[in-house]
Amino acid sequence: MKTAVVTDSTAYIPKEIREQYNIHMIPLSVVFGNESYKEEVELTASNFYNMMQNQKDLPTTTQPSIGMFVELFEQLSKEYDAVISIHLSSGISGTYQGAVSAGNMVQSIKVYPYDSEISCMVQGFYVLEAAKLAQAGEDPEKIIARLDELKATSRAYFMVDDLTNLQRGGRLSSAQAIIGGLLQVKPLLHFVDKVIVPFEKIRTKKKAMNRIVELLGEDAKTGAAYQATIIHAEREEEAKQWKKELEALYPNVEFTLSYFGPVIGTHLGEGAMGLGWMKK
Repeated sequence: MKTAVVTDSTAYIPKEIREQYNIHMIPLSVVFGNESYKEEVELTASNFYNMMQNQKDLPTTTQPSIGMFVELFEQLSKEYDAVISIHLSSGISGTYQGAVSAGNMVQSIKVYPYDSEISCMVQGFYVLEAAKLAQAGEDPEKIIARLDELKATSRAYFMVDDLTNLQRGGRLSSAQAIIGGLLQVKPLLHFVDKVIVPFEKIRTKKKAMNRIVELLGEDAKTGAAYQATIIHAEREEEAKQWKKELEALYPNVEFTLSYFGPVIGTHLGEGAMGLGWMKK
């Protein structure tokens, strides 16, 4: 059986890696006023953060239309028997549900939608694993089972410089944002049951980052092989330095650098930092 792998743009997998593993990407969009931009296609992360500095109003984000999914799935049906479609958490976007609806509408190919329950390059880890297994000729059911195994070991924590965007975008309650702002805390956030919730409230960015390192250490100390990604919003040098420090601490963990692109960056804002990991 020949299986295609689809994801959305919020996995932030570089184009050359998508091409290498034959990963098909469907973009979400960011809307500034009356102008809509498909992220990773018409808008890069750097351009987005530059545009944000000159905006009074927060841009909005939109998921791909069901029609975009239908068109892609029908196109893939000419070459593939099945498609695994892996998307950002259904708790923060309707993208996954769009893949489900489109899969039910397309009769020419069997669609396996998969809710990563997270986003960014941690979502990308699932996509890359699926793509490698698909290239090796594994059946879709076995690939999905493997993704579920990875999900059991997956963890991710991130912190934002300012809670305003998350609160205005409806991804965090007003009460939580007000409390965070008043106390000048740098809350650690994570996903629970597919939505973003505070994990701990920490006073400074440095302490918050150190706490994330502790959490990674709890898993890495077992000696098992892990893959981890450092994710930043326009803080590349800081992320590179953090990667260097982490590599010295945890030789059994393979670290990569990634970024919060336009759609996720709309909600987190510039300066956000995160770390996600799962067993290899």
